[in-house]
Order: sequence, then C-alpha cells, then structure tokens
Amino acid sequence: MKITCNKNELTNALQIVARAVATKPQTPILSGIYLRAEGTTLELQATNYEIGLVARIEADIEEPGELTVGGRYFQEVVRKLPGENVKLACTADEKIVHIESAMAKFTLLSMNAAEFPTIQPLEGNLDFAIKDNILRDLIKKTVFACSTDEARPVFTGCSLEVTENKVTMAATNTHRLSVKSETFDQSIGNIKVIIPSRILQELLHNMSSDIPTDVKISCSYNQISFSFDNLYMTSRLIEGQFPNYRGVIPPDFATHVKTDTAAFAAAVDRISLIARAGVYNTIKLEFADNQIHITSNNPEIGNAEEYIPAEIDGPDIAIAFNAQYIIDVLKNIDSKTCRIGLNQPLSPASIQEEDDDSFVYIVTPVRTNH
Repeated sequence: MKITCNKNELTNALQIVARAVATKPQTPILSGIYLRAEGTTLELQATNYEIGLVARIEADIEEPGELTVGGRYFQEVVRKLPGENVKLACTADEKIVHIESAMAKFTLLSMNAAEFPTIQPLEGNLDFAIKDNILRDLIKKTVFACSTDEARPVFTGCSLEVTENKVTMAATNTHRLSVKSETFDQSIGNIKVIIPSRILQELLHNMSSDIPTDVKISCSYNQISFSFDNLYMTSRLIEGQFPNYRGVIPPDFATHVKTDTAAFAAAVDRISLIARAGVYNTIKLEFADNQIHITSNNPEIGNAEEYIPAEIDGPDIAIAFNAQYIIDVLKNIDSKTCRIGLNQPLSPASIQEEDDDSFVYIVTPVRTNH
C-alpha cells in the first residue's frame, strides 16, 4: 500500500473512528485502526464489537492495499505532523508502516490486517432514510434521559419505534421520561428496537451539516447502521423489552404554567448550587401569584431563593425535583418559552416546548420532609 492524502482530512477521519477503538480490547487487534486504499478512497475502520465506525477520505493511491496500525500512536503521530499532506506506505512482507510529512518521518509497527474484524454493510430487514436535522432533534431531545446504570441495560438506550409514517424516540431512567415524535408523508415501515445511547451520542457528535442531508438507516434483529456523508456507523441493539411508557404520561393537568425557558434554566442552575451537596440535588418550586419561587436549602451550607415571572392557570402548587432533571431538559428546549403541567405535589409533571406537542418530558417529583 502506498498513498498520499491531506493531513487535516486524515486527522479528522482518525478522530471519528478512534472513538470506537477499545480501551481494554478483548483481543490486541481491536486496539488497531484498519486502513484500506482502493480507487481514489482511503477507508478507516475501528470497532470494539459493540460499535463500529467507518470514515472515508479522498487519497492519491499509488498502490492499493490494506493495513492495521495501533490506533493510539497512529492518531497522535498524524495529528502532530508538520506538512499539509501525509504519505503512508507499507509492503506485504514487512510489518512496518512508513509515515512521511514535510521533513518528518515515522515508522510504526503494523498489525496483521487479515485479523481485523472488518465492518461490512448491514443487510437489514428495514431500510429507510431520514434528514439529519430531524434525526439530530429526535436524539437530542431524548438521549440525555437515558440511564447510566448498566445493571438495567434496556434503560441505557433509546427506544426507536417506527409505525407506518411515524417515528418515535423515547428514553427513561425510571425517574424521568423524554419522548419525541416525527411524522412523514409516506409510510416507512414498522419496527421497535432499543439503540444504545453510545452510538446515538456519536451520531450527534458527527451530524453537523448546515444543509440537511439524508441519513440512511438499516435495521436487523440485533444491529443498526447509519450512513451519511463519508461516514458509516454500526451498533449492536440492546436486547429486552422497553417499558410501555405511554401510560406514564398524564392525560391532562390541573395547573398550566408558561415561563421564559432561559430565565427558568438560569435560575434553577443558580439555586441548585446549594442543593448539589445533597443526595437528591433537591430544589423546591412554588407556583403562585404568576411567579415561580425556586428555593433550596442545606443545613451544612446555607440556602438560596429566586423568583421568576410566569403565567399560571390553575391551583397553586408546591413541588420538589432533582434540579439536574430540570436543567437537562431546559438545555434541549428550542422555544423561547416553555410549558409546565402540574397535578399534585407527588404526581409526575410535564415540561414541553411552547408550540410543539411532538415532544414531551415527564419528571417524577422528589418527596421532601417539609
């Protein structure tokens, strides 16, 4: 293999795929990044068996071929090369990768490319395309609500449900629930799977185009893949049954509140400074007289309070929440004002965008002593 490519393009591609390189690999080959040069394309792959990432860049290929090289060192070396272009060379009989850029030369020991578990295109039983800006919104408004407790795997991912022309993504850690839906003009199919939050975070990280592009999604019984631009991502699906969350969403609320999203988020963030030392990071919210009174106290630190204006329709209510659960959702609300729905001090509450019923966030209150 003998190629020349742009250093910045190679660095960016390495940054993407290196996130799938196993930190504690099951086998040594998984610590490597696989490169294949063919036609005018250099393809880079990395996998830890849970997720697989593939990036493609243009290259001037003198001799096609493949190689695998230790991911960590290769990425560091390429990132610090001095020139605009990088030359890579490796012959079949020697176990060395030659790297050149401007006046700098490196040699790195290569690994056996034949041992690398190359990522093949997934042949799914459901294939559909979705615009990246729509997919980004579905993920952004749900993935933050996933659990990090590996003891209950179904809660560590997002449920993706496709029913005819409707796509719904949902996430819960049993204390909160976030649901976002999108409707399409034509039927896509029917499927219900649980996608690990890790691959969804990778997607969010890499979907950044200003012009909406199609993301091709392919789904089999145990795997899912996403293809867009020059990237291909694949992941195992989480086995198990996602809970029937629809029954958790209250059909209506006694008290309806409307307030400025940014002001509410900033006030909760400030008041929670006192609450963070507590086990449940508890803040108390009192809704009365067209204002929200936000308080927190900690006997060992002190207390804090703040009032913000709001439009309140319905009975006054005092309720307590884990502050982080409120901050998390407000970060992901795009509208200038948000809606809050309340029933009883110990009943689930809802937070929604101003005019968007396709997104709902349900949060369970915290029981307090006073």
